[in-house]
Amino acid sequence: MNDTPGWASPGSAPSEGQEPGASGPAEPADRPDRPQQPGQAPQDPGVKWSKEQPPPAQWSAPTGQPGPTDPGQAPPPPPPPGQGWGTPPPGGPGGHGGHGGHGGPGGPGGYGAWGGNWGGGWGGPPPAAKPGVIPLRPLGVGEILDGAVSTMRTYWRTVLGISLTVAVLTEIVVVLLQGLVLDNSSTAVLDDPSATLGELTDAMGDALLNSGVVFLVTLVGTVAATALLTTVTSRAVLGRSVTTGEAWRDARPQIVKLFGLICLLLLITAVIMAVGALPGFLVTLAAGGGAGVPLTVLGLVGAVVVTLWLMIRLSLASPTLMLEKQGIVKAMSRSAKLVRGSWWRIFGIQLLATIIANVVASIIVIPFTFLAAAVGGDGVSGFLNSAGGDIGWTFLIVSGIGSVIGAMITFPITAGVTVLLYVDQRIRREALDLELARAAGVQGPGPGTTPGS
Repeated sequence: MNDTPGWASPGSAPSEGQEPGASGPAEPADRPDRPQQPGQAPQDPGVKWSKEQPPPAQWSAPTGQPGPTDPGQAPPPPPPPGQGWGTPPPGGPGGHGGHGGHGGPGGPGGYGAWGGNWGGGWGGPPPAAKPGVIPLRPLGVGEILDGAVSTMRTYWRTVLGISLTVAVLTEIVVVLLQGLVLDNSSTAVLDDPSATLGELTDAMGDALLNSGVVFLVTLVGTVAATALLTTVTSRAVLGRSVTTGEAWRDARPQIVKLFGLICLLLLITAVIMAVGALPGFLVTLAAGGGAGVPLTVLGLVGAVVVTLWLMIRLSLASPTLMLEKQGIVKAMSRSAKLVRGSWWRIFGIQLLATIIANVVASIIVIPFTFLAAAVGGDGVSGFLNSAGGDIGWTFLIVSGIGSVIGAMITFPITAGVTVLLYVDQRIRREALDLELARAAGVQGPGPGTTPGS
C-alpha cells in the first residue's frame, strides 16, 4: 500500500484489543468461522485475514457486539458521498469512524463510514486564488493569452483609450511625413530595367530612409503604448482598475529608459547582423565576383539565429524595467535570469501571440488598403500593378485609419502577453504568487500549486 494518509490498510491502524505492532485486524478468538481443533493452541488474532471478508466500510466490530454479518442484523447504511480526505472524520479525534472499530457503533480508532470512502471525496488541492484576470499560480499558454484578452475586455475603456490615443498620434505623424517630407516616387526606379546603377542606389537609399523614419516613429508609439499598458495589465492581475492618467503618472519616469532599452536592443541587433555579414563582404572585396556570396548568406543566417536567441532572452526586460523600476542594464540581466531554462516555452508563446495579433491586424488593415486604392486615383488594379509612384492623400488617410484600428488590437495583446509571461516566470522562480495574494488581500486557502503547461 502507499505510505500516504488515507491509503493504509484497514488492519494497519491499532484498534481495541490489538497491540500496535500487530499486522492484522483484531478479531475475536471465538468467532464461528475460526474453529479450533482439539489439542491445538489458540491462534493469535490478526495472524491472517479470514477468507470471507465483508465489503469496505462494513467491517465487523472487534468486540462481542453483533456485527453486520450476524444473522438478524442489518448492515449499516452506506457512507454519505463526498467524505474522504477533504472531510474530517465524523467520530472526532478518537478515530476515523463513529464510535465503533471497523465501522461498528462502539470503540474508538476504527475507520467507520469515513474509512469506507477512502479518498472518494478528495478533489485535489484547493483552486488557486484569482483576484484578477489570471489565477495566482503557474500559468498555461491558454491562460496567458486569455489573460491578455480578458484585460482588454474587462478594462476596455482604459486599454482601448491608451491604444487609440497612441495609434492616432503615431499614424498622424507617419501620414504627414509620407505626404509632405518623404519621397515615394523614387521607388518606381527599382522596377525599371533600364535604370543605371546610380539610380538604383539612390532609390534604395531613399526607400531605406523612408522605411527607417516610419519605423522610428512607430517604435516611439510602441514604446509609449507598452509602457502604459504594462501598468494596466499589472493592476489587472490584482483585479484593480487604473485610469489613463494614473497609468501615465506611474509609467512616465521610466519611459525614457524604456526607449533607451529598445534602441539598445536595435543597436545590438544591427551589430550582430553586421558581424555576421562581414566575413563574406571581405571575401567579396578581396576575391571579387560572387566568391563571398555563399559566405555572406551563411553569416547572415547565423546572425539571425543569434539575434533571435538573444531577443527572447531579453524579451522580459521591458516589464522588468517598468514594474521593478530598474535601470536598463539591470533589467536586461533580470530578463536573462528569468528566461534561463524556459527559452523554448517563452519563444513559442511570444511567436503564437505575434501571429495571432498580426493575423487580426491584417484582417482589418488589408481591406482598408484595398479601399484606399479603390477610392484613390489609380484604383485597385493600378495599386496592384504599380511598384511605386506618388501616393495620394486619400490613400494615406484611408490606409492610416486601418492601421490605427489594427494597432488598437495588436498593442494590448503583445504588451499583455509580455507582462503576463514576466509574472508567470516570477511565480515559477520566485513565488511571486504569494506576494500578489497578499497585495490583493486574498482570503481563504491562498494560492494554488497546480502548475500550468
